Amino acid sequence: MSSLAVSGRQPDLTRLVPAYVKSFEAYVPSKPDPELMRTYRVDHLYRLNNNENPLGPSPRARTVIAGFPPPRASLYPSGDAYYLRLRLAERFGLDPEQFLVGNGANEVITFAIKAFCESGDNIVTADKTFAVYEWVATFSGFEARLAPLKDFGFDDEGLLSLIDGRTKIVFICNPNNPTGTWWDEARLRRFLDCLDGRQIVVVDEAYCEFAEDPAFPDGLKLLKEYPNLVVFRTFSKMFALAGLRIGYLAGSLEVVEVMRRTCVVYSVNTLAQEAALATMEDADAHVAATRELVRREKAYLARELTGLGLAVQAGEGCFVMARLPMSDTLAYRRLMAQGIMIRSMTGFRFPNWIRISIGLHPAMEAFVQGLKKIL
Repeated sequence: MSSLAVSGRQPDLTRLVPAYVKSFEAYVPSKPDPELMRTYRVDHLYRLNNNENPLGPSPRARTVIAGFPPPRASLYPSGDAYYLRLRLAERFGLDPEQFLVGNGANEVITFAIKAFCESGDNIVTADKTFAVYEWVATFSGFEARLAPLKDFGFDDEGLLSLIDGRTKIVFICNPNNPTGTWWDEARLRRFLDCLDGRQIVVVDEAYCEFAEDPAFPDGLKLLKEYPNLVVFRTFSKMFALAGLRIGYLAGSLEVVEVMRRTCVVYSVNTLAQEAALATMEDADAHVAATRELVRREKAYLARELTGLGLAVQAGEGCFVMARLPMSDTLAYRRLMAQGIMIRSMTGFRFPNWIRISIGLHPAMEAFVQGLKKIL
């Protein structure tokens, strides 16, 4: 037998795996739609669980996706999304070097945490918000400190009370997923002024394009005044490119240069970059059409849920929460048996609540009728 034969001995995972990885429970995504339909014995599936845009990508983006030439799949993409960063800078009046593009918002969250946190550091955020801030910090070996929500929104005083000398980043989801609550510009400025540059403040604006209240702040316009501010945005939600995985962050030149050192280049594929670039060309019309749909269907859904005697939480964003007089996980299974997929909220620390993504009207009607059946 060759001296290079592979040994059958198992690795010593007790010694090799860090304690913080052992203690972390892996996120298990749902199975593909055909498998779910087979499991629940349904011939259709209304996807109301992931806050996807039911209108799909904009016309310009559709053209790019449909016309992508297969031979280009053999070529590496732009390693730093060069042309997309130029277009983002032009649209928002910033320097292209102030932008980093990642494989979805999840990757840019990792950029920030890896760039600034080291052993013994912590991040601060809310206890009922987008869970990836907490997850990335925890499985990277850093403490995640969580302030309770107040009236379904981020509590600035609660966040401040958790900050200490080892806090490197504060994450604020604005508007918050899943509650839709948000800070106006005055409140955001007060919070930034309190920190006075001692920590990086990340404002996640994944759902900002859905916000129609005139008082909703534009984080990108505050970057010149607050060098410690970083803003996250995505093409997954409003612009319906979730399947292509592309998001971005913006910050001061100095802060972004630090984060660039943690980037994995070539992580954003060519089609995602070009579809996002095309989206920028007809963004205004697409945003207007999507807002009209969300406004109309959110009002319908809130009216129907309230009519059923349910507590409803509906803020800015393309989703509504409702509290059920039953287990949310049981409700999920019973709705799935009718071909309706919602988000059970126990994982968000909202037991007995569900989150419903806004869809086309037939999907909204099917959900309401399905909910009446299980109630």
